[in-house]
Amino acid sequence: MRIIGGKFRGRRFDPPADKWPTRPTMDQAKEALFNILNNVMDFEDARVLDLFGGTGSHSYEFVSRGCEDVTYVDKFPEAVRFVRQTIQKLGIEDQIKIFQVDVFRFIENATGQWDYIFAGPPYTLPTIDTLPDLILEKNLLLPDGLFVMEHNPHHDFVNHPNLSDVRNYGKTIFSFFKPTVEAT
Repeated sequence: MRIIGGKFRGRRFDPPADKWPTRPTMDQAKEALFNILNNVMDFEDARVLDLFGGTGSHSYEFVSRGCEDVTYVDKFPEAVRFVRQTIQKLGIEDQIKIFQVDVFRFIENATGQWDYIFAGPPYTLPTIDTLPDLILEKNLLLPDGLFVMEHNPHHDFVNHPNLSDVRNYGKTIFSFFKPTVEAT
């Protein structure tokens, strides 16, 4: 895996393969996603939440592009250990806050708001379809915020009232959600 853009562009990182429970976003899909994000957000001023952070790929990508405030959440100890080592190697410990906790527990107890939230849950997670509503009900997005969830074709959010876009890259699908803006 590699960092696609920004000051760390081209840097490679290789998580351990044995018993690694994560499914990292493929470079081609990640590059397409960041091309979209590049046109809709200012990375330098963004507050980012990376749920089911796994290898930390999305977190590194944001910091590489100038983001100073990334929160990484994953419960898997080996993934968290790998991310701690990688951010130390990159010298970006001040830009990424790490939480080793179950994502649903983090969401339940979260008090902050973010400009951008990414969730790359395991495709087999039985509660994957509840994530958009949980994020929105807990008011975790800022009013102009964006929630992007990576999933496979077995999940379909086309009828979700907050869905704003869907991008399909083979078996990788990104669904984009925005908070509902109430009319005044």
